[in-house]
Amino acid sequence: MSKLKLTGKQIRAIGYEEGPVVSVAMHAMCTHFKHHTEVEALQILKDVLATPENYLADEVLSKIAEKLIEPVIEETTEIPLNENSVAYNVFGAKHIEEGALLQMQTAAKLPVAVAGALMPDAHQGYGLPIGGVLATDNAIIPYAVGVDIGCRMCLSFFAIEPDALKKKEAYFQRELVANTLFGAGREFAERTEHEVLDRKEFSEINFLQSLQHKALKQLGSSGSGNHFVEFGKVEITDADNPMGLAVGNYVGLLSHSGSRGLGANIANYYTQIAMQKTVLPKEAKHLAWLDLDTEEGMEYWLAMNLAGDYASACHHTIHAKIAKAIGEKPIARVENHHNFAWKEMYEGKEVIVHRKGATPAGKDVLGIIPGSMTAPGFIVKGKGEPTSLNSASHGAGRKMSRSKALANITHEALKNELKAHGVKLIGGGLDEAPFAYKDINEVMACQNTLVDVLGRFYPAIVQMDGTDPRKFKKRRDEISGE
Repeated sequence: MSKLKLTGKQIRAIGYEEGPVVSVAMHAMCTHFKHHTEVEALQILKDVLATPENYLADEVLSKIAEKLIEPVIEETTEIPLNENSVAYNVFGAKHIEEGALLQMQTAAKLPVAVAGALMPDAHQGYGLPIGGVLATDNAIIPYAVGVDIGCRMCLSFFAIEPDALKKKEAYFQRELVANTLFGAGREFAERTEHEVLDRKEFSEINFLQSLQHKALKQLGSSGSGNHFVEFGKVEITDADNPMGLAVGNYVGLLSHSGSRGLGANIANYYTQIAMQKTVLPKEAKHLAWLDLDTEEGMEYWLAMNLAGDYASACHHTIHAKIAKAIGEKPIARVENHHNFAWKEMYEGKEVIVHRKGATPAGKDVLGIIPGSMTAPGFIVKGKGEPTSLNSASHGAGRKMSRSKALANITHEALKNELKAHGVKLIGGGLDEAPFAYKDINEVMACQNTLVDVLGRFYPAIVQMDGTDPRKFKKRRDEISGE
């Protein structure tokens, strides 16, 4: 007899509400009732759902019953915001829209908030604004990390003359396309081996068990929106750089993407739990937190770190495939997360620093701050500035929403802009056109106290998702890149 397999969809179809109980029920049935038929297993779950109090003494089914009863016996009282904000600094305020400023002000009034900062590329998002940095006391806020957990930059340097990108453009373009995969939900047909796929969290955290297969299929792929993989010219201008590179020009391979479906599912699942347990006023509801010393808080922390390591593995897989395809080995690499939370020290106390669309910029920490598909990116070294909570911007930042960009930018204008900068674009859309972004040079000028510039990356062959952005839900307009 084949082993029982149930899906969350089947369990929700018989009346179970979205939430932790679904994964608990799926794990319990597939582990302890694995030789039952689907019909038998679903009937058991229906019985537990109808009278959960009758199963509280059952060694296995009590775990499901307790989750079903929790919403009834738990009282949730709205937690008020503090009257005054904790201290936070705004860098480049003249470039930041009012919505993002108001969101930062709200975040700084959370009872768990310790300090904050807002980067010059900031714009409005869900919960914490994109470009927002928030330190909290023993609390983790899933939406202050963001939907695309561990979204990151990765830059590989090759000892190739940049002129080769024009002389052999068709060759580099072919290998770029052949070794990347873009788009929401897209998966590879064949598995790429990586140790992150065998991490114990996939078996020890019930919710993650159903996500392991998707993670396996998506390893080495990129999402939609502002995610890209591109070849370009790297110009190293600081001889005293930690990469050990001489001043001069190189070919670079730069990628930007995150943890794919794995991270998105983790973010949404634990945000729902946080919003059930931490009820906040309407304007702050997406800033609901989990205490780190609770089971749910520790689960999210472990799942978040897994998603971050998975995002890193995706980038390393992409870079390894392309390096092999072009027959070259990288001579150096720089990479960094954004959309993540770290345990760091602030004024002598350990805090949780959330960076949602912000680059870690601790003393001598390396990072990449990209511009747009035609504007340069910057290779930087952090100065460890405490007023920014050791952070810098994660890019130029949007000055137009996706819908506004689609309504105001023409294909002809984009074509002319690409030609003027000698950039070959594969995929991409008007919602990602350079005109939709702030001037990266102005953004960098607002944070010269936060980072030192070691060099620049100039895009030459840019690969992005080619899907029409209008096929996505309106909500993507706000959260893409979070």
